[in-house]
Amino acid sequence: MVVQQPAAAAACGPVDEPVLPLWAAILAAAVAGGAMLVAFPPYGQWWAAPAAVALLAVAVHGRRLRAGFWLGCLTGVLFFTPLLAWTNLHTGMVPWLLLSVLETLYFGLVGLAGAWIGPLLGGRQRWNRGGWSWPVAVGLLWVAQEALRDRTPFGGFPWGRLAFSQDTSPLLRLAAAGGAPLVTFAVALAGGLAGFAVLRGIGAGTEVRRAVAPLAAVAAGCALIGVAALVPLTEPAGPAVYVAVVQGNVPRLGLDFNAQRRAVLDNHVKATIALGDRVKAGARRPDLVVWPENASDIDPLRNTDAGVLIGQAADAVGAPILVGAVLYSPETGVENAGLVFNPGRQLGDPVSKYVKRHPVPFAETMPLRSVARLVSSEVDRVTDMTAGTSPGVLRVGPATVGDVICFEVAYDGLVRDTVTGGGQLIAVQTNNATFNEAEARQQLAMVRLRAVEHGRDALMASTVGISAFADATGATSAETAFDKPAVIVAELHLGDRRTLATRLGAIPEYTLVAFAVLGLVAALAVRRRDGGRDPDPHPVPEAADGPEEDL
Repeated sequence: MVVQQPAAAAACGPVDEPVLPLWAAILAAAVAGGAMLVAFPPYGQWWAAPAAVALLAVAVHGRRLRAGFWLGCLTGVLFFTPLLAWTNLHTGMVPWLLLSVLETLYFGLVGLAGAWIGPLLGGRQRWNRGGWSWPVAVGLLWVAQEALRDRTPFGGFPWGRLAFSQDTSPLLRLAAAGGAPLVTFAVALAGGLAGFAVLRGIGAGTEVRRAVAPLAAVAAGCALIGVAALVPLTEPAGPAVYVAVVQGNVPRLGLDFNAQRRAVLDNHVKATIALGDRVKAGARRPDLVVWPENASDIDPLRNTDAGVLIGQAADAVGAPILVGAVLYSPETGVENAGLVFNPGRQLGDPVSKYVKRHPVPFAETMPLRSVARLVSSEVDRVTDMTAGTSPGVLRVGPATVGDVICFEVAYDGLVRDTVTGGGQLIAVQTNNATFNEAEARQQLAMVRLRAVEHGRDALMASTVGISAFADATGATSAETAFDKPAVIVAELHLGDRRTLATRLGAIPEYTLVAFAVLGLVAALAVRRRDGGRDPDPHPVPEAADGPEEDL
């Protein structure tokens, strides 16, 4: 028989006994963390992301909430710690581990919620009657977790979103319909269906009738990927522009790249002048040139030498340059900006500029500085930067460029604003001199998703790499090597049509989160209704060796 619990107790514990023994659940959660890691660049095995979701969902199913939380944390720590290892290169272990632990806690919440929604699948005696809301709820919970993590604390840190693992997946095309949240939902739904198939398969035994459900779940997962591959894309159909990206490189990687700022500026000036020499020799002249973030950490609006050098580069190539620069002013403080330098500009002439709207906490601004100082001696090397207030929409030669700087590419609204503001192509100016190639490739995956999401050709311009172009299908071209100077050129098309995702904005995310909340409420209703009991009218006969307890 089944030992019955009071309804209140059932609401806090499992309605059904765990499917996996504890050792197997721990193993599944651990493997889920590793699988999640290899889904992301530089490994790029996109199929591993839904597999990871499935493993964690099976591991926490039927367990108490605290067990679900800790299993989720196990997956999270084995995922985030290596994924974010590039943050440890020049700042020490403590900030890296603190960030990894913070992000891990959000996975703990997913594990807890996964344990909570177990009753939606039903007890073992009810597995032959529905339960299809469970894999949908799994998908919704991942969207809700990312929505929370993308915004909290201090503006959030969206690194490691499921959507950013899908840059080579058929599911990437869903970004054109609902942005990154819809891609995340599809990945997690596919994982939920796989988990559903495993759980129903365990319950089916040798009974053919019960084998239909797991087979149907597998078919549904395959159909999901197939349908995603058919989603139409909005490719830019406007006039072509010839774009050059200059990757000038830095003398040394590391936090002291700022101490090398004149050398970094000189590298970009020399590379652009060399491009101008090739133009004079008969090469095609670019319509615009893009330099990366921190290409000029000497304020070219206040330092005459820097302004003259950039002007010489623009004159040599005969095209406007979008320059990544750091500006210093008593009125506005320190700003991370994109500036437009046109050929023939005179000193003192005004320039169009975009100021980074989301300075990175603990890197470009220092919350809780006095507390953070106890953690790392590098804290006081961080100068609080002033956040901009307007989207990065800049006219650069014949193109209106949607400009975002570095980590801003990870935030949905910051990229969308540039497109709705009139951006015809997307430029991501970034500086990877304090990181490594893995971080650069993770960032490039985000650029690919944004190109598909908004139907715009895009580019990533980095000081040290990886620089590349991405089209509205998500394909990249002219990828540079890491830590090597390079100049790349490509013909891009300007876009003027808006994708469904661009038009809808955050509506798909808000809708999915609302349904996630409804799923949690529905699980509560089932728990209260069942009160820890399995109401199946045909219970399994009592085992010969004694009663079975509902743990």
